[in-house]
Amino acid sequence: MGKESQALIFSTNNLPGFDQMALDLNSLDQTISNPEIIFTLRFYYWSGDWLSIGHHQKDIPPHWEKLLFNKEIKIVRRPSGGGAVLHSGGITYALTFKRTYYEILSYEIVNKWLIKSFRELGLKLQNGKLRKSPIKTNCFGTSLISDLIDQDGFKRIGSAQYRKKGAFLQHGEIQTNPSKELWYKLFNEEAPPKVNLNLTNNEIVNHLRNTFLENKPNIRFKNVVINNKNIGNFHDTNF
Repeated sequence: MGKESQALIFSTNNLPGFDQMALDLNSLDQTISNPEIIFTLRFYYWSGDWLSIGHHQKDIPPHWEKLLFNKEIKIVRRPSGGGAVLHSGGITYALTFKRTYYEILSYEIVNKWLIKSFRELGLKLQNGKLRKSPIKTNCFGTSLISDLIDQDGFKRIGSAQYRKKGAFLQHGEIQTNPSKELWYKLFNEEAPPKVNLNLTNNEIVNHLRNTFLENKPNIRFKNVVINNKNIGNFHDTNF
């Protein structure tokens, strides 16, 4: 990596799903168009309870439409693949990077970072077992080798990618305290139990951000603050 290599590190925010997807796609476009940017990293939350639908999911079950109509859930489509993900009480990460850095920022490398970071916080994670699976209604209903499960077999982190013009957007959801009631209404199964680390989500995010940025001496990091005043600047990308 050259001395001019740059990484954008975005501030953590809490916004509706449509805003979050627009921000992620804007980050991807910046990674594509700017030769200096090799990756961007963002952690964020969702205002309210949201269900994100994978890019290749075709149908929405009728009972989801009922929950949407009753305003119990809001739904947005992700550009990334995989099944539906409930965003309620957890942490989302979005990482964009150029294809030339795939060996440095692949699923495997990112998972090693997550495993190491959570081990330091007291949570043991390991890769799932399945190499391939048909798209399920619930992303967290299966555990691929790109996913991470805890010592009790609960899937804690699911990740999916979207590729565009020689660059990647990787989404990941970290289930720390999902809504048990809403999870059951959506998927007719029990939600993963709350992660008991005696830490807030913000404290977890700070640790993950710090460990991700370690040992990257040739990269110039630029912090980018996202707030209500400049959020409109990121809505020029459609999917």
